[in-house]
Amino acid sequence: MNKAVFLDRDGVINEVLTKRVKFVNKPDDFYLLEGVGEGIKKLNKSGYKVFVVTNQGGIGLGFMTEEDLLDVHDRMESDLEGFGAYIDDIAYFPDKPHVKSRCRKPSPGMLLDLADEYGIDLATSYMAGDRDPDILAGRNAGTKTVRIGNEKKQNEKADMHFPTLLSFASWLTD
Repeated sequence: MNKAVFLDRDGVINEVLTKRVKFVNKPDDFYLLEGVGEGIKKLNKSGYKVFVVTNQGGIGLGFMTEEDLLDVHDRMESDLEGFGAYIDDIAYFPDKPHVKSRCRKPSPGMLLDLADEYGIDLATSYMAGDRDPDILAGRNAGTKTVRIGNEKKQNEKADMHFPTLLSFASWLTD
């Protein structure tokens, strides 16, 4: 069985809700957060499969198309290549927010599907995100959970907390 790190995208890998970018609806809106390339490279080198699992309600709301999303993901992968880092696979849920589904986080469907496809041992894997739906998806899938971000939430449900993806990856791999 393989071990994996499942990553939320917006707020963990790239900027969102900042002065520079509000939402990521096209490649020009995509900016890697500091240290992300180095962090994912550490995970790659340590034998972890790295997956992105992301709710993308902007598609269902009509703010972007699936083709736009694929272009954004191409940009993400290209930017990561500059650090010698890569994502093993990307899962996304395109429906509107608040749609109940086995795949829309906090439901664990995206994680379970990737685990099945890649032979992932969820008990030795991690879900890292910046919001409660990410943490709950990981918990519902049976992974350890990591909250990424500078602020500790009052209703913290994560098993652990790190300010950045790089600090988490360093802790996990060093």
